[in-house]
Amino acid sequence: MSSSSAARQRIFSLLDENSFVEIGAGVRARATDFNLNPAGTPSDGVITGYGVIGDRLVYVYSQDASVLGGSVGEMHARKIAGIYDLAIRTGAPVIGLLDSAGLRVQEGMDALDAFSQMYRQQAKASGVIPQITAVFGRCGGSLAVSASLSDFTLMAEGAQLFVNAPNTLAGVHEETNNTAGAASRAEAGCVDFVGNEDEVIGKVRELVGILPSNFEDDPCEECEDEMNRDCPDVASSIADPAAVAKQTADDGVFVELKEAFAKDMVTGFARFGGTPAGVIGNREQLMTADGCGKAAEFIRFCDAFGIPVITLTNATGFARDIEDENRIGLAAAKLTSAFGSATVPKINVITGSAIGGGYAVMNPKGTGADLTLALPGAKIGVMDAAIAARVLAPNADKAEFEQTKKSYEQLQNSLEGAAARGLVDQIAEPSDLRRYIIGALEILYTKREQMPARKHSSK
Repeated sequence: MSSSSAARQRIFSLLDENSFVEIGAGVRARATDFNLNPAGTPSDGVITGYGVIGDRLVYVYSQDASVLGGSVGEMHARKIAGIYDLAIRTGAPVIGLLDSAGLRVQEGMDALDAFSQMYRQQAKASGVIPQITAVFGRCGGSLAVSASLSDFTLMAEGAQLFVNAPNTLAGVHEETNNTAGAASRAEAGCVDFVGNEDEVIGKVRELVGILPSNFEDDPCEECEDEMNRDCPDVASSIADPAAVAKQTADDGVFVELKEAFAKDMVTGFARFGGTPAGVIGNREQLMTADGCGKAAEFIRFCDAFGIPVITLTNATGFARDIEDENRIGLAAAKLTSAFGSATVPKINVITGSAIGGGYAVMNPKGTGADLTLALPGAKIGVMDAAIAARVLAPNADKAEFEQTKKSYEQLQNSLEGAAARGLVDQIAEPSDLRRYIIGALEILYTKREQMPARKHSSK
């Protein structure tokens, strides 16, 4: 398959059958410097247009590596900027399919200026329409910044994503530690999903199916799954929030993102009773700086597009190592700010422990959770009872220590004590969790909350 037909075939594979309408097919490069031949630049190396995915309008561009390596020239970038302009005005997502050698050197400043205009359109679109980028070939230099300006970046196995090529970095060799490779980019948190081309296309379609088309859209749909069905395996799956999300979501579908990055924190989308929601959960009880940052970024996206946030909380504090200690304060602050600033419905499900700092930053009542659910046996408190007993009775013998520990557990760490203080609204059996979540989303559907007048949060 030629590069040209590959670029077009990716569009056909992505969109519903016979729905693609091309825009700008007659565009060619304008420059003639350094023997550049405009006649040899069909569509200036990028196919642009619109179509539908599941009957929903989307705009798409696909870079054609057979035209000067898919390099971004002046008209190439202007075509992409034009697609963004249409998408913003009509309120529809933009999907970029990237395969490019980077900026077109022959066009120099003209290409660079047009590239910056493309950046501006992406910045304008942020929080207005979803932006999804899928990398199928090379994506280097300034184009890597464009990919990261998207809300979600997906990458095919064998593709390359880099600002600086691996062989230009000290101690890095493409053959041994390829910093541009899909696995490396995913582990670094630069990529939300990695798979073969068909899997990447399928994941893009899945995202479009669950996300709103724009920040004013309501993507709720009829639910064919049983709203009140039991979830008998939730109790045995508490340690893995992704498994809990799958068991409680409509049809068992949970779209996890950044799975290879900051594995202590789970983020992804699911529908509950037809309503899409963002799900965040602790896979490890000690939270890392990367995990906090991953969750904060996800919350900001959900809030921008009116998507409710559900947290599955099981955290006792923060990771204890030098690397995390250097960054955890700022990362936890950003997570707290994201929760506190979000005005979408926020539901906290305490599945295990919510102790100390883990409680304070994982969507507690104090930072604005609308409803807090807890499973039987959950613990909520300022610190572990054994640690508290050592503080309260430092010179106690074994019997007194055990009694102090037991008393603290009952008075300060018990679920009943938290409920008595209004910190927990409902105690739900694990098998009933799906119906409780759906009920919470239903009553919060009409939630309206105004934050103080400002441009935006500074954190």
